[in-house]
Amino acid sequence: MAIEDDIAFLERVPVLRRLGSGALRILAIGAESYTVEEGQVLFKAGDAADCAYVIQEGSFSLNTTRPNDPETVVGPCALLGESALLAETTRPVTATAREPALVLRISRAMFLKMLDSHPDAARRLRELIAARAEQWAREMENIRAALARDTGPQS
Repeated sequence: MAIEDDIAFLERVPVLRRLGSGALRILAIGAESYTVEEGQVLFKAGDAADCAYVIQEGSFSLNTTRPNDPETVVGPCALLGESALLAETTRPVTATAREPALVLRISRAMFLKMLDSHPDAARRLRELIAARAEQWAREMENIRAALARDTGPQS
């Protein structure tokens, strides 16, 4: 793909589109493209994570190490491992290609350098993270309230 095509593709990824075209240009230039064969593991649960992957083509099964957890399937424009772009972490799931796939690898180091050079992108990302945190807090409060109702005093 040409850089302009990569930028247009990255604009389709919900989290990344908020960064703006200048920031996406840097990501498009610095990202590495990989082909993943059907059945190939992209990463395993528990692995150290120093990058994120954007699925360009194909799909992946995401599985935890817990036997009763359901499989999740993700396809084009999914961002796998977004938290690894900002912090040292480990992979919570194993990602296995369900079919031949093409992914873009975005390293944490490159992503952080991009944020340093694009403060507006960093601000927009910070706002997104804050909004998500507020939403998670509301959801946790709703769960707490529902559990309190369900386990309240019994006669």
